[in-house]
Amino acid sequence: MWALLFLLLPIIGCSYVGWHVWMMLPYSNLLKSIIITCMILCFSLLFLNILIGLDKMPPTVARFMYEIGTSSLFVLLYLVMIFLVLDLGRAVHLVPASFIQNSIQGSLTVLIIMSAIFIYGNLNYYHKVRVPLNVTTEKPLQRPLKIVLMSDLHLGYHNTRTDLANWVNKVNSEHADLVLIAGDIVDISVEPLLRANMAEEFRRLQAPVYAALGNHDYYAGELKSEQFYRDANIHLLQDSSIVFKNELTIIGRDDRTNKHRKALKALVATTNQSTYTILLDHQPYHLEEAEQAGIDFQFSGHTHYGQVWPISWIEDIIYEDAFGPLTKGKTKYYVSSGMGIWGGKFRIGTRSEYVVLTLTSVK
Repeated sequence: MWALLFLLLPIIGCSYVGWHVWMMLPYSNLLKSIIITCMILCFSLLFLNILIGLDKMPPTVARFMYEIGTSSLFVLLYLVMIFLVLDLGRAVHLVPASFIQNSIQGSLTVLIIMSAIFIYGNLNYYHKVRVPLNVTTEKPLQRPLKIVLMSDLHLGYHNTRTDLANWVNKVNSEHADLVLIAGDIVDISVEPLLRANMAEEFRRLQAPVYAALGNHDYYAGELKSEQFYRDANIHLLQDSSIVFKNELTIIGRDDRTNKHRKALKALVATTNQSTYTILLDHQPYHLEEAEQAGIDFQFSGHTHYGQVWPISWIEDIIYEDAFGPLTKGKTKYYVSSGMGIWGGKFRIGTRSEYVVLTLTSVK
């Protein structure tokens, strides 16, 4: 059903937008046909990229096809919303028919609004927000620990090695004790990461790095993703745990894409629960499980908080915690909107972020 909706809704949206564009543009039928055909071709790249396979393309061509195809999805969403507002305004006689039919004024207004929205969204994406988070515990620590938390890097055809290098510089400037990544380092394929030797950038990180897999790491090929993690000197925790400096337990739960992943209680049963326990679990479903298992802190990602408004509102309906901190009993949670992003590089009403956790013992 979801696959059907994924295909049906864009077709309805394209038809709705195409009809409005045809009615609004003050050009000849030939020119309007060319413009709408170009719009359809741009959007169809979203599906052609899957059918053709971007790994077969030269890197520059693959990146162009990826960014145009995925960006078109967000452009379509906002065009649908703008034309819905205009239709509503027309229904209540606030928008004259001349504004939406063969209208230079209407066409320029829509173009200016769309340009402003997506220029802002692109600039906002590149602004990475540093989120300080202070947490105290009664469990013993020799000294406060500084931990950088990231999720959803989505490295690939759009988030390049240059982007990653900037992110690594930000992390290194924190002089953290360790770095934790809650999945989706890879976007849709490991190939562009290998071509650009992105593992070399990860090896510049000046703190130990531990990570769990995300669903996109599986989509890109689990074995290939695992090999990249190893090449990047990232310690992959896949239904396993480690003890850091004899005072901090880090559990990495395999992504729920793996239907045979271990139950959280089974993972916790093998750990020393006298130490502070951090759980990396990519998708923030069934948060009560961490509370019931006695986890001290869970870090998740996956949601991107919808990437753009109003999808963020839908995320709030789907997830108990779609973004930000939450406390359930003695367990604290943080769901990140992600350092990177899937698809077009736009953050509209959301943010790209990394969390700087300072963990302090009150004993």
